[in-house]
Amino acid sequence: MKTFVLGGGCFWCLDAVYRKTRGVTEVVSGYTGGHVAGPGYEAVCSGTTGHAEVVAVTFDESLVPEEVILGLFFASHNPTTLNRQGYDVGTQYRSSLFYANDEQKQAFEAASARAQDAWPDRIVTEVVPLAEFYPAEEYHQDYYAKHPAAGYCQVIINPKLAKARKYYAEWLAA
Repeated sequence: MKTFVLGGGCFWCLDAVYRKTRGVTEVVSGYTGGHVAGPGYEAVCSGTTGHAEVVAVTFDESLVPEEVILGLFFASHNPTTLNRQGYDVGTQYRSSLFYANDEQKQAFEAASARAQDAWPDRIVTEVVPLAEFYPAEEYHQDYYAKHPAAGYCQVIINPKLAKARKYYAEWLAA
């Protein structure tokens, strides 16, 4: 098993994608990369804690290659917009890959380089050391499955799932 901590804007979006990915055994929405211990959602949303909204994705490499996990990351958000994903603006929504060791750092840098060909603008995804990870509040976990009819899910998450399926259909459940 391997765990990657990935930030691609609002954690609800990546959570929805990875929970539908074959070989993923756990997804936890949370916060990392900041300077405040034990931050909560409101504090992180204020932009003053330095944290990013992230997901910790645990997957079985014998069932899904890390290249697919990272390819889904780059297909599921816009890695060329600095501190922004659509209507979500601020450093807490930055595109980021948090590595736990040198092997992950190299994999993240290679995935970013591979993904650049798919984007006309320069990828601004940061590749930085993993700091303390704080799980988000329970109501953020598996948000899409709990609220599929919510406006955010319909307008923001559904198109991201559709795009991920376009490129990775064999890996994603319906």
